[in-house]
Amino acid sequence: MTRLSGAVRGLMTALAALLAVTAASATARATPEPKAPDDFVALRSVDPTIVQEMRYFTPHNFVGERVDGYRQPVCILTRPAAEALHKAQTRLLRRGYTLKVYDCYRPQRAVDHFVRWAENLDDQAMKPEFYPQVDKTRLFEDGYIAEKSGHSRGSTMDLTIVGLPAKPTRPYVPGQTLVPCYASKGERFPDNSLDMGTGFDCFDTLAHTLDPRIQGAQRTNRLLLKDTLEGLGFVNLAEEWWHYTYKPEPYPDTYFDFPVSDRSLTSTR
Repeated sequence: MTRLSGAVRGLMTALAALLAVTAASATARATPEPKAPDDFVALRSVDPTIVQEMRYFTPHNFVGERVDGYRQPVCILTRPAAEALHKAQTRLLRRGYTLKVYDCYRPQRAVDHFVRWAENLDDQAMKPEFYPQVDKTRLFEDGYIAEKSGHSRGSTMDLTIVGLPAKPTRPYVPGQTLVPCYASKGERFPDNSLDMGTGFDCFDTLAHTLDPRIQGAQRTNRLLLKDTLEGLGFVNLAEEWWHYTYKPEPYPDTYFDFPVSDRSLTSTR
């Protein structure tokens, strides 16, 4: 009888443990992903003509892999920002150009991925292209990486201008030879963008919008982007020619973490 009771107790203990694991798994599955507020939209639903090349969905970025939170290569923005971008696109189309976005809303989990990458000094695989002259130990101090990003508030985007007809950009192949982002347009990674003097996400002072070393057609192209957007309520980050924020922001103090995915949107209009 004692042996039987011990066996029963052991069986009950094992069963309880199994039920606890099952319940925990069910709870984890039941925890829903965060959703975007109603006034976040897919840019293509407001303007399908704007080219989208969502770099953080691909391995062609300074991290060298798809960034956490990017489930689909879609641009998501607050509706006011998307509608203002549509107005800018309308003006540029008349002149034979189109906008192209590299990044739009960015979840906090993606920013956290950037921080982990920056703290891992052993991972410098993409240095030859994106930060050839910057010591990785200085990425936080020099302002290239931060624990919060305006992109997570939903009204900031990284973008450029492309001449029409827009030619496709050759895909990046992981492991290929990398060229500094500030090399001449014919040498650096090909991009169908107008020549802005550097590539996107170039960690270098040459990427400062009004750097005096950028002259001629390159400066003209930067000013075309700047003048077009600033006339519609966008504000440029002086250190990055590609970075603009629509003002006033609907969520100036909120940093969202819903994934970049159509499923995150509560509105498809």
